[in-house]
Amino acid sequence: MRGTDGMQESLFTVAKLDDFVPPDHPLCTVRMLVNEALSRLNGLFNSIYADTGRESIAPEKLVRALLLQVFYSVRSERQLMEQMRYNLLFRWFVGLAIDDDVWDHSVFSKNRDRLLAHAVVESFFAEVMALADKKGLLSKEHFSVDGTLIQAWAGQKSFRPKDGSDDQTPSGGGRNALADWKGRPRSNDTHASTTDPDSRLYRKSHNTASILCYQGHVLMENRTGLVVGAVVSHADGTGERAAALAMLDTVPGSRPKTVAADKAYDTADFVAACRKRNVTPHVAQNDGRRGGSAIDGRTTRHGGYRVSQTIRKRIEEHFGWGKTVGRIRQTVFRGIKRVDQHFKLTMTASNIVRMARILCAVPQGALQ
Repeated sequence: MRGTDGMQESLFTVAKLDDFVPPDHPLCTVRMLVNEALSRLNGLFNSIYADTGRESIAPEKLVRALLLQVFYSVRSERQLMEQMRYNLLFRWFVGLAIDDDVWDHSVFSKNRDRLLAHAVVESFFAEVMALADKKGLLSKEHFSVDGTLIQAWAGQKSFRPKDGSDDQTPSGGGRNALADWKGRPRSNDTHASTTDPDSRLYRKSHNTASILCYQGHVLMENRTGLVVGAVVSHADGTGERAAALAMLDTVPGSRPKTVAADKAYDTADFVAACRKRNVTPHVAQNDGRRGGSAIDGRTTRHGGYRVSQTIRKRIEEHFGWGKTVGRIRQTVFRGIKRVDQHFKLTMTASNIVRMARILCAVPQGALQ
């Protein structure tokens, strides 16, 4: 007998969102880790909000929604709210019931800004790392460091002289006329972007074009490849080494450590600063540098040096995931503080995905 092409909704339903999510869905383990980390932030959340007045969006739901935006490469908060209206998986992960109203995107943005103003992203990153340490996933002796460029949300035409002279106005008519800067000196000392003044004109190598960008830095532990430090700096050619030392200073404990890095970190100043901190620099040798490499046979003769050089390449997995999934190839935020928080949130999401994959693959207690 042929069925009828119609739909008749029940007056009452007892279905729960949990009934629609398979128990082996990847987000199940992710949600468990996220909730455990968020439970440690109750004190911070209580200090942000007043005891009286109109209820705001629960901060836990805000953080889970922001993570979904990273996990599923949702382009904007308007699209995120649209997804939450009809996507049962999104509702389940965030903590909304089937018949709960979804927030307006502008309300969501204002509540998100309140969290960012109180360094919730930084605190959440720290709690996720504390959770990883509790589960035996972190190394306290062996690390790797690297950096990547993050293109700013600003165009080349916004890079104008600081003194106000308009010597590079595009010729021709129209709003988007072609511009030719060939032969015109342009540097960060004399020019700045009018769209994002914190961005810097920088190029990765002599064979690449200059872009307005920031530089993201990551400190990774070498046991399971989790990010233990993430920060954004101005792209100036020296910030990567300064950021690496600053992140190493945040690692607790006085025991000897190692840090692996590529050739860009092979400078006498960086190597000396590492040794002063009781950190052995397992830096790739740059024999083409004037004066030769700062790393000699006293370091390269050990087997641990070769192991560090192999493991440090895992850091590219975080950068690759962040640029293809987390959308940090070009940030949509302006200002170094906002870009830094977006970068930290993306690296936190990358850590959570990696932790969930490890914990699902390794038997309970095997890492203790």
